[in-house]
Amino acid sequence: MAEDDRDGARRDTPDPGESGEPGETEAQRLTRNLNELLQELRVTQTGVQILTGFLLTVPFSQRFKSLDEVQRFSYLAILSGSVVATGLIIAPVAFHRMLFRHGERPWLVLAANRAARAGLLSLALTTSGVVWLVFDVVTNRALASAAAAVSLVFFGVLWILVPRLAPRQERPGAGS
Repeated sequence: MAEDDRDGARRDTPDPGESGEPGETEAQRLTRNLNELLQELRVTQTGVQILTGFLLTVPFSQRFKSLDEVQRFSYLAILSGSVVATGLIIAPVAFHRMLFRHGERPWLVLAANRAARAGLLSLALTTSGVVWLVFDVVTNRALASAAAAVSLVFFGVLWILVPRLAPRQERPGAGS
């Protein structure tokens, strides 16, 4: 399955921007890519699971009853987003277990990458929602909206803009 690169061009491999190690076969590159992705997800999985666990305890606190209808609805949306982020970030592990030794490494790397990216997006939205809810409870709705917007911009800059602005090495065989 093809995927757009940062210039909008179509590409058919899961990680074509990487030329690979010298003498590395396609199978070795796919294995390395999958291992790197799973290592990255280990860091994220812990954080998203802690966030979800924390959110699951909130309704049992005494202050929860004092939330207004908008805050309660927002809490449920944030909790749902956290569950979605958890599922997406853990999905590559499940994909790997279900397809282990079935010769589906190219699909696995591509699908795991997409699930991880969607999970990070969901995590950014969920975390910004948590910021909104906390600011709304502690201050007011206008400040809460501003704080959530700032957190979304922060994630966008740090997770999207900074990597896109990173210097790129010329790929062997890449035309102008």
